[in-house]
Amino acid sequence: MAMDGAQVQKWGINNDYAKLTDVLLGKPEYFKWVEAGPLIGRTLANAHKTGVKFDLQTAMAQHAEMVSIYEENGVTCHYLDSDEVLHRNFFARDSSAMTPWGALICHMQLKCRRADYATAIKFYQENNIPIWKFATAGHFEGGDFNIIEPGRVLIGYCGERSEQEGSEQVAEFVRAEGWEAVVAPISREFVHMDGLIVPLAEKLAVACIDAMEPWLVDIIKGWGIEIVDVEYREAKNLGVNLVALGDGKVLSMAGATELNAKMRALGFEVYDPDMSMFTLGGGGVHCLCQALHRDEA
Repeated sequence: MAMDGAQVQKWGINNDYAKLTDVLLGKPEYFKWVEAGPLIGRTLANAHKTGVKFDLQTAMAQHAEMVSIYEENGVTCHYLDSDEVLHRNFFARDSSAMTPWGALICHMQLKCRRADYATAIKFYQENNIPIWKFATAGHFEGGDFNIIEPGRVLIGYCGERSEQEGSEQVAEFVRAEGWEAVVAPISREFVHMDGLIVPLAEKLAVACIDAMEPWLVDIIKGWGIEIVDVEYREAKNLGVNLVALGDGKVLSMAGATELNAKMRALGFEVYDPDMSMFTLGGGGVHCLCQALHRDEA
């Protein structure tokens, strides 16, 4: 990532849908299912009926398939250091958030993830990527920092992950840069704002309208954003949590069958790997990555 003067600056995003060139991931070598919020809580509570169980080899293979999709689309993958104690830090969305101004270092609430910021700070320092701000007022996590389009950010909080104080502080950071920031409470079962809405292309997003407050839907539609609606049944299993690769390509997941069909009908090329070890364990492909650089929109 340390670039010489002849090369393009490879950090910063002003959108979450134009061509992705560089992404921050982790390696799930220490992954295990532990009680860590409502998504994995539901998996564990129902396991005696569903029969699902964690398998590290399957998880590693699923993650490797995701990486290969990035690589075949010309995306350079960068990695947070693995750490046996920080066994969920490969959900790279949450310990930091990329902005046009540098990295925002987040302040995570879950005890098992509270020190994930350490591997995030180390990565940015070693790769000469400026750190823009630190979230300090209350807990705040990167999944709640959602750039919908240049100049507009949705910032969520459910209380047990991001808190209102943290979200309001980050919104003020954004407004001081001249951007619009809307702060909204979300249902705890969706954990982060990127479980409710993710940009797909210019003026187009996937979202679960049924799970969002009507006033928030009105704001998004007022921005001229068209919504591909995701049914609650798919959204509660992280169907919304996809990654736009740019150029009409989308990294989705096998579980979101109806949404994937809708996106294909709109002309998108959809990759839908099986990521069940992660979706059952608390996060989808959007949770697993932090876009480091996209083309400007």
